[in-house]
Amino acid sequence: MGCGNMFFTALISFSVALITYNILIAANAPLKQDLPGPSTLSSIDPIIRMPKDRSRKFGASSSTTQKRLFHTAVTASDSVYNTWQCRVMYYWFKKFRDGPNSDMGGFTRILHSGKPDEFMDEIPTFVAQPLPSGMDQTSISSCSIFVQGYIVLNRPWAFVQWLEKADIKEDYILMAEPDHVIVKPIPNLSRDGLGAAFPFFYIEPKKYETVLRKYFPEEKGPVTNIDPIGNSPVIIGKESLKKIAPTWMNVSLSMKKDPETDKAFGWVLEMYAYAVSSALHGVGNILYKDFMLQPPWDTEIGMKFIIHYTYGCDYDMQGKLTYGKIGEWRFDKRSYTTVPPPRNLPMPPPGVPESVVTLVKMVNEATANIPNWDS
Repeated sequence: MGCGNMFFTALISFSVALITYNILIAANAPLKQDLPGPSTLSSIDPIIRMPKDRSRKFGASSSTTQKRLFHTAVTASDSVYNTWQCRVMYYWFKKFRDGPNSDMGGFTRILHSGKPDEFMDEIPTFVAQPLPSGMDQTSISSCSIFVQGYIVLNRPWAFVQWLEKADIKEDYILMAEPDHVIVKPIPNLSRDGLGAAFPFFYIEPKKYETVLRKYFPEEKGPVTNIDPIGNSPVIIGKESLKKIAPTWMNVSLSMKKDPETDKAFGWVLEMYAYAVSSALHGVGNILYKDFMLQPPWDTEIGMKFIIHYTYGCDYDMQGKLTYGKIGEWRFDKRSYTTVPPPRNLPMPPPGVPESVVTLVKMVNEATANIPNWDS
């Protein structure tokens, strides 16, 4: 037992040494001169608008335009919870992959359980090793079945393994998540060496500047060089991601090990780690609001490409949102942690927004057509 503890202590110490090395190297690397700076990241609306003519700008097929395909990669555990979401996501990926203006190429579920599962033939899968027990800062809680360590720390480590070992044909990567449902064909939204990312209102680099300076030194520039993003959804050049991923892993571990940072960022710590790592490597991002919507707060599909169903949707039978209180009608992915949702979920009552209705319809279509859904 003592030998095991000594091993994990040594492993964590080695990881911290790697973190320090990565940050020092990144700090000495020259920044690109054409990245968005304070002048473009306005305090009023820090969004770089995308051109209206997507078909011309983002790789739609034509006689003069070459497609810029991206590979969609989703990290997941082998839990029932993650697995049913991946099955639904992959169903809709296949439906839209060959649609108009699509730059969607291959798909990989990066399974960080360390061993194959029964869905390897259904979903293209790369098996990655999880972090050693203890490096995910494992803690036990009776309050939630999810508290088995900060499991998303496996995400950057899984990407490091996949990028190193897999034969990825495409030059770009879309990092997505199991609870994403694609609602229309996705073009390559990145350009000019910039990634394309969804801006999260709760990622606030300026607010946490003191904490972030531990990882993003002043010589790298203003803290506003850190974009308000996570790693997903992000479309990024494959070679850029190969540089970012090891730093992302090391910064995530360093942040989790530091009590002040861990307390400040909580369950979005790994998102901050990716944003910092991208900035350390001089990779800026087009902040694209229409990348995805999040019901129930976003009520219309509009021009968006992905539904992210991270929030529970609770309504009374008059169609009124009762968020924070279990509704007479509800759809919440957390209701299906140990068993997948049944086929033919009840539709929401009249008055519920389009985004929620569309989500349930799409889940129902997927479950009706995926073989052996209840297995």
